[in-house]
Formats: sequence, C-alpha cells, structure tokens
Amino acid sequence: MAQPDILVIFTDQWRGDCLSIDGHPVVETPFIDRWASGARRFTRAYSANPTCVPARASLMTGQRATTHGRVGYADGVPWDYETTMAGAFTEHGYRTHAIGKMHVHPERHTLGFESVELHDGYLHHARRHAADLADIDDYVPWLRAATGRADADYAEHGVDCNSIVARPWDKPEWQHPTNWVTQRTVDFLRTRDRSRPFFLFTSFHRPHPPYDPPAWAFEQYLEREMPPVPVGEWARDMWGDSGNPYDPASPYLELPVVRHQRARAGYYGHMSHIDQQVNRILEVLAEEGADNTIVLFTSDHGELMGDHHLYRKSLPYEGSARIPFILGGPGIAPGVDTRVVELRDVMPTLLTAAGLPVPAGVEGRDAVAGPPRPVLHGEHVISARAGSVHWLTDGRWKYVWRSGDGREQLFDLADDPDELRELPVGGPWRAMLVERLRGRPEGFVRDGELVAGRPVGAVLPASWVRENRATR
Repeated sequence: MAQPDILVIFTDQWRGDCLSIDGHPVVETPFIDRWASGARRFTRAYSANPTCVPARASLMTGQRATTHGRVGYADGVPWDYETTMAGAFTEHGYRTHAIGKMHVHPERHTLGFESVELHDGYLHHARRHAADLADIDDYVPWLRAATGRADADYAEHGVDCNSIVARPWDKPEWQHPTNWVTQRTVDFLRTRDRSRPFFLFTSFHRPHPPYDPPAWAFEQYLEREMPPVPVGEWARDMWGDSGNPYDPASPYLELPVVRHQRARAGYYGHMSHIDQQVNRILEVLAEEGADNTIVLFTSDHGELMGDHHLYRKSLPYEGSARIPFILGGPGIAPGVDTRVVELRDVMPTLLTAAGLPVPAGVEGRDAVAGPPRPVLHGEHVISARAGSVHWLTDGRWKYVWRSGDGREQLFDLADDPDELRELPVGGPWRAMLVERLRGRPEGFVRDGELVAGRPVGAVLPASWVRENRATR
C-alpha cells in the first residue's frame, strides 16, 4: 500500500470540551462530529505548556519543554532545532507545506517545511519590527488585493487580539482569515504533485481572539441559553489579584452576564465557522480521491472562557490545558480513547502511521500503539511574581503547584470534572513533582523538597538546555 498522505488541521485556543460530539451544551460542530464519529477521539488530550509558543515547540519537535527550552511565552527567540516533524517528512520524500499560523522566529523560518504560506494573526513583536506587514504575513497582500485597498489590515476593526470583546467580522466572509486558510488548503490539494505523498499543516489562527466571526456565526449564539460557568471556591483567593476589571484582556475578570455572553458567542461562533470550513476541506479530499489520508484535528491549547473567572490560557485547569485530539484515516481504529496524550505525541504518532522512523531525541510516544503515559507533567511561567505553575495528571487526578508561593491544589477529575473543590494533598503527588523538577536551573528542589519563590524565566538557559539534551 502507498504511503499515506498526512493532513494536520490545527487550531489555536480550542477547548477540548467544545465539540458537540463531546457533549458540549452550546457549541455546534456537526461536520467535525460526523468525521470524528469514524475516527479515534482522545478525551484526555492535553497541552502540557498551554500557550502558543511552547506548545507549538513541543508539537514541532516531539520534545518536552525542558528539552526544547521554552517553559513560557516569549517572542523573538530563534527556533534553532535540528530535528522537526516537517523536516522528518521532507527528508523521506513527502511534499511538505504549511498554511496559516506558525508563530516561530524569525517569522519566515520554514521549520523543515518545503514551503509556507503565513498568517500568524496579530503578533506584537513581529508588527513592531516589520517594515511592511506583507513581509511577515502572506494573507495581508492577498487581503489588500481582494479589497483594492493598499492599506487594508485585518486588525482595523480595533478588537484586541487577547480580549473578551466580540463583534462580527467587518468584511465579506470570504475575506476572513479562516476562509483564506481554507482556500489555500483547497488550492494545494487540487494542484499538488500526485507523484509524492503530502504532509500538509493547515493552521487556523481562530478561535483565538479577536472574537470576530462572521455575523451569522456570532448571532446564532447571542441569545442562546448558556449554562453558568464553573467557579471554584478557591478562584478569587488564588488568582483574583491578577485581574484588572477595566482591562478586557485581563486574565481574571468577574464579568456581567451580558459581556460574558458576547464573549462566548464570539468564541463559539469561530468554532461553528471553522467547522464548516473543515467540512469543505474534507469534501475536497474526497473529491480529489485522497482516501489514503490520515487526518489529525487538534489545537495548541484551550481557553478558560470564564471558568473560575479566568480567561485566556497558560493555566493547568481543564479549560486551558485540555485540547481536542482526533485522529482518523487508514489503519486508525475508530472509538473513544481515554489514555493521556499530549502534543509532543503528534510527531511520533504521524511518523509511525506513515511507516517512517522516529528520529532520536523525540520524547513523545505513538498515541495509537504506544504504551500508556502514567502521568503527564505540565508547566508554564505565569509571571515573575506568580512564578511557574506546574501540574501532574494521570487523567483522573490533577495536582497543581504554584512556584511563586508554594500554593498546592489537588482535584479528582472523575468526581469533580469542573475542578470546583480542592482536596487535601496526599499520596505521591508532591514526591512525583520533586523528581521531575530535580536538577532544574531555577532551583525548584532543595534537600528533596519543593522550594517556592525561585526566580523563573520563559526560556531556560541555553547552556543548561544543551547539557540536558546531551545527557538524555
């Protein structure tokens, strides 16, 4: 049998529970549901480092954060990895192409792909140093040509790229970035070199803010009855001091119902829009006879969307850290899989499915046939004051440690899936985290105990990262 084609449909900030096939009470994703019903759906999939940059580093290298070095969000840091997922497919004869959001530095770094068509969305660092947006974004010159305006900008409606403010898209729907990514994907599928298998990375910037879906998608949720969000009794005490009630991009907000309803309508509207665009891609795959295609649908992280009065991502709670992870195609048995998987598993899973060797240094495991992961360690640097947040989960229990002050949490996800009630920390959890943090350059462990208050940075020291890689 010929080597399979590979299509990765990647989204940004899509919660793991936001699929109607997963039982979500509001969001509607009928086309993804239809496809997912014949695929393998992993219901305990996580982003171990739930913001864009570190999550994508794990995706593209198959490595944990301590190996690739990115334990928080930092723009402008070069991506200097010798081995990448795209590079491995390119090396073995695949036609490799990426469309949409990459979020690497420099922005035109191809990361092993033979070609890239770029739209990263609003990146503050890139916009500050670019002489022209077209230098760092292929969607921009297309938009200017489509509108007939030399100054056209996808951000001219003024909605912040991290805020809860929502409004409909201000241009025709066919000019939306989501449609552009879809159309470029369709064009690739129709004009590809059929003598070679392809590895195609279709990367949507949405449902990440700005919450600006087309009007039909936004309006269908504005008046929809929505259940109240879960708010743990610990929320204000734990994270309240990180909030600013006058900043719509604040990570902690106690919003009036009407403002929260609009934010959810914008977020869910993006999902319904993407759902239809994914259906278009799948239909073109069928039209083109690409029935030997393995398709993965997943995301870099989730969105808290008001859970515990929290918004955005980076924290270990389910809304932020749990992601969709659905894999379908030849050789993939359909069904629901409750094993814990994460983004660094994507690279070895897809290479193995294609019958290709997994490069040395890849630390993920084949999600289909590999051994189960007993415990996942996740982390993210929040701020100099809060420090890092580290967490462990086996899919049933979740242990959280905040390094700034040593605050601990333990949740039973089986009895308390919304993480409302903190349990007394017992059992092996603290000892397991000590073992994972032993020897870290921050000095999180001393004399076998966790040490709070240590200084942290979003990128580990390069010398320590090189030594750590050499000893693995």
